[in-house]
Amino acid sequence: MKLIRRLYDWVLHWSATPYALPALGIIAFVESSVFPIPPDVLLIAMVVAVPAGWARYAIVCSLASVVGGMFGYWIGYSFMDVIGNEIVALYHFQEKFDKIAGLYQQYEGWAVAAAGFTPLPYKVFTLAAGAFKIDFPTFVFASALSRSARFFLVAGLLWKFGPPVKALIEKYFNLFSIAFFILLVLGFYVLKFVL
Repeated sequence: MKLIRRLYDWVLHWSATPYALPALGIIAFVESSVFPIPPDVLLIAMVVAVPAGWARYAIVCSLASVVGGMFGYWIGYSFMDVIGNEIVALYHFQEKFDKIAGLYQQYEGWAVAAAGFTPLPYKVFTLAAGAFKIDFPTFVFASALSRSARFFLVAGLLWKFGPPVKALIEKYFNLFSIAFFILLVLGFYVLKFVL
C-alpha cells in the first residue's frame, strides 16, 4: 500500500502540471485498445488537484477514449489475425470472443455502451466490434455516449463534492485503492467467467 500511496501522491502532484492533459489524452486513447489501466485514475487525480478544469478533463478523456476505441475497432476490423488476436490472448479472452459475437448480434450498440460505461474491459469490446464488423456509426455513437457519461459523471461528482471527497480519499486511501482494484478485477472476471 505504501507504494500505491506514493504513486497516488506523485500522480496528484503531477496532475497539476501542464503535461497532465496530454498524458490524460494518451492514457485514455491507449486504454481503449491495448492498455489495461483505465484513465479514471489520472482523471480523478487531476480533478482533485484542479477542480475548475473538470469539464475540460472529461472532454479530453472522452474524446481520446472514443478515438482510441475507433483505433481498437480498426485493429479488429483490419488486423484481427495479426494484432488483435495477440491482444486478446494477452488478456486470456480468446474463448469469450464467441460469446461477445453473440452479444453483438443480439444487442450491438448496447453491448458497446455497457462496456464503455462499466468496469468491463472496453478494449476487448472495441477489438471485437471491429472483428465482428458491427455497424461503425452505431459503434462510435454508443462509445461516445457511454464513455462521455462515465467520465463526466466521475469528473462532475468530484468537482461538485471536491474538497470533502479529497479529504475522504486522503483519510481512506487504502480502502479506496482496494475497492478500485476489486472493481477492475471484477470487470475482467465478469468478462472471463460470466459472459
